Parts: sequence; C-alpha cells; structure tokens
Amino acid sequence: MDADVVIVGAGPAGLCMARALSGRQLKILVVEQQAQASIEQPAFDGREIALTQKSAELMKALGLWERIDASAIAPLRDAKVMDGPSTYAMVIGHELGKRTELGWLVSNHLIRQAAVDSMQQAQKDHGDITLLTGVKVTDVRSDADGGTVTLEDGQVLRARLIVAADSRFSTTRRMMGISAHMHDFGKNMLVCTMAHDQPHDFTAWEWFDYGQTLALLPMNPDPVTGLHRASVVITLPSQQTEQLMQMDAQEFGRNVSRRFQNRVGAMQLVSTRHAYPLVAVYPDRLVATRFATVGDAAVGMHPVTAHGFNFGLLGVDALVKEIEVALRRGEDIGNPMLLQRYERKQRRSTVPLFWMTRLIVEIYTRESPPAKLVRQVLLKLGNQVTPFKRSIARSLSGMA
Repeated sequence: MDADVVIVGAGPAGLCMARALSGRQLKILVVEQQAQASIEQPAFDGREIALTQKSAELMKALGLWERIDASAIAPLRDAKVMDGPSTYAMVIGHELGKRTELGWLVSNHLIRQAAVDSMQQAQKDHGDITLLTGVKVTDVRSDADGGTVTLEDGQVLRARLIVAADSRFSTTRRMMGISAHMHDFGKNMLVCTMAHDQPHDFTAWEWFDYGQTLALLPMNPDPVTGLHRASVVITLPSQQTEQLMQMDAQEFGRNVSRRFQNRVGAMQLVSTRHAYPLVAVYPDRLVATRFATVGDAAVGMHPVTAHGFNFGLLGVDALVKEIEVALRRGEDIGNPMLLQRYERKQRRSTVPLFWMTRLIVEIYTRESPPAKLVRQVLLKLGNQVTPFKRSIARSLSGMA
C-alpha cells in the first residue's frame, strides 16, 4: 500500500498529525496496534493534562477544543511549589502573564476522544486518511527514495515520509537506529481523582515533600454533587505505590489526606487509580532519512512541568508547517533540509526545559541535611525574584 505519509501511533500526537495534514492532497496512513474500539472510545486513564495557552490555540485550530465539554475544562489560574513539611510556597500567579489563567486542565481521555473525532471528521471531509488498527509494526526502513513500514501480517506500506508517534519507548524510533537518553527515576506515579472538603482556588500544587512528591491539579467541581475535585499525583518507590493501589477506597482516602496533611481537608477517592513508571526520555536525534518523531517519541518529559502533550502539539505544528512550505514550493516532503529545520526548531523548544526539569527534580528529591537546606534557600530566593517567576509563568502558559 502506498501513501505520502505513514504515521505510526494513534495517540493524541499521531491523530493530531493526521488531522493537521488532512486536506493538503496527501494520502495519509495511520497505523496503531491497539484495537479500533480502544481508539474510538478511549477509557479514563487517570491523567489530567495541563495545557498551555499555545496548546489551546493549536487545539482550536485542529477542531479539538470545541469537541470537549466546557464543564470538563478547568482553568489553571495559579501554581505553587512547596518543599518539605513547611507551608511556605513559591507562588506563580496568573498576574505575571497576560491572561486570567496560566493554562487549562483537561482529562487525557477527553483529549484523545476529541483527537479521534476530529481526525474522523477530516477523513469524511477529505477522504485522505486511512486508519489501520490492531496491527503491529515489525520493520521500518528508509533510504533517499522512500520509506517502508512492514506490518506483522506481511503488508508493506510505502511512503515519502514516516512519522513515529508511538510513545516515549518508541519501537519505531529504535527500528530506525536512533538511540535515546533515558533516565529511570526508579519510582512510579499514582494518579487518580479525589474529592476534598476545602477549595483549591484553581491553584496547582507541586509539593516536594520528604520521601514523596505530591501534585494537586485543580478540576472543576463535580457537576452532580458540587464537591471540590482535583487530580492527585503521588510519586513514590514502586513497592509503596503498589501498597496504595491495593488499599480499599476508604483507607486510601485517609492515607492520601494524611499525605497532604489535610491541607484541603478530608479527601476521598472518586475515580479508578492508575500507576505509571517514571522515566524521562530524549532521543539523540529527532529525525533520520525520510523519518521524523513527534509527541512522546520525540521527547518524553518528566511530568513535573506537565509539558508532555504541549511539546507534542508544538512538534506537530512545526513539522506540518515545514511540510506546508515544501508543498507550496513543489518540493519533496521528505527532503533532508526540511527534516533538519524541524529538528532544530523542536530541540530549541524542548531541550532547555527537559534538562532544567531533570535538574530541579534532582535537587528537590535529595534529602540529606545539606540538600534540604539548599532546597529551602532556593525556593525562598526564587519566590523573591519576579523575573524568574515571570519566566516560569511564561513557560507554563506557553506564551513565551
């Protein structure tokens, strides 16, 4: 089967890539090993995605934003960072930017649903997207003349450009011989939705406590009960995470309330629980001959800054713009200069924050007495330097 572009992976980044390319006289194939039903009806996976203002703009342009119920989009007005048991916090207020909020919070499964619905609408409008599901990629190759993707059933897909969008552990990227810097933090994240007594005032928390890292991401009140709600992220060694996963709902609620020192009152579980390994990934290259990576395949961020999907959208936008230029000029959409321009732009957008995040996590998870002192000093110093906080606000909003 021949195509102009083969996209491996039908997660949000891959679906957005297909949607963004649609309507440009290109034949697009999307390959996904999950079943069709899993793609068309994504299940709740515990994750709330912090979207920047830039991401919201890109989602509107792709037709995703309008497909998400407004009641499920919560404003992220402010953010605060805390260290240890102290109640002192560095506050990143929305007033440091130009909007009434830093960004927005939306459940990952709703973004996935919006992405597949938008992609399917584009398929109806233009007839240029084919989604192949329930098939596994077994080989990926390319040369100056084109690329091939071989499927487990023996089918061979030929394309002018292959795009990997199949997770931070991308097998497609590995098949192309691209190595990656991976850092396994040796911990798991437990994510779930909790109801709580006290309001969060739509402020996100990042709490580097001793022995654990806690995050609270504000959600809108429950539409039925009116209870305050938040997405809770607890980062712990895997054995402790498993213990939390095995607790009954009431015991779990009491445990989480204690972990948060009852700062938002009593907390109770109102969703399923999900655990994910904490691994950051950055490939040594983002492109190869007639090949490019987007989404988590291009950069797998530590979730402390919640920038994973934001970087995915930026990558899709940057690559599609380069393809648009090539099409206007009548050039090859897989030419090396195009891919190199994309790589340079995406690296500029992602490398500084990727490594800064690694540094912050390294500093704020050390717990020797000298390290604790340094953590406290840095937090207070950062809170007093307005330009520093303004730069963080710009990063969180994506409007730098």
